[in-house]
Amino acid sequence: MIHYCIGDAVYPNCTGNIIIPHICNDIGGWGAGFVLAISKRWKLPEQKYYEWYKSNNNFRLGEVQFVKVEDNIIIANMIAQKDIIPKNGIPPIRYNYVKKCLIKVAVKAKELNASIHMPRIGCGLAGGHWIEIEKIINDTLIKENINVWVYDLK
Repeated sequence: MIHYCIGDAVYPNCTGNIIIPHICNDIGGWGAGFVLAISKRWKLPEQKYYEWYKSNNNFRLGEVQFVKVEDNIIIANMIAQKDIIPKNGIPPIRYNYVKKCLIKVAVKAKELNASIHMPRIGCGLAGGHWIEIEKIINDTLIKENINVWVYDLK
């Protein structure tokens, strides 16, 4: 079961190991949406994202970059958004790649005995629908008995 709470996902209300996954685009753009909250708290995820993009080393849809920002907190930069604007009425979010990314996040979470803390990923600028994302979370994380917390701002 997904746990819903009011708060800010960059300030998880939990102890133990934590992974904060979020959706990134495949064109090397960082600067709108949840990434602003990440960058305000930690500079490293943005820096590593740009380095990854410029290196072109496995920087593509369906890939995940794990960035340790504190002893117990890892940011998961998930490439699951095609470009940044809708094309022919199709939003940038790519659900199949969200699933591929979350499968990788599940493996890492099990390896670290970590819980997952996130906003309603993919539903802002990426143009996704929460009902679809929720199904993917259930199929990838909840199915693996990983604790998932979804944060809504007040």
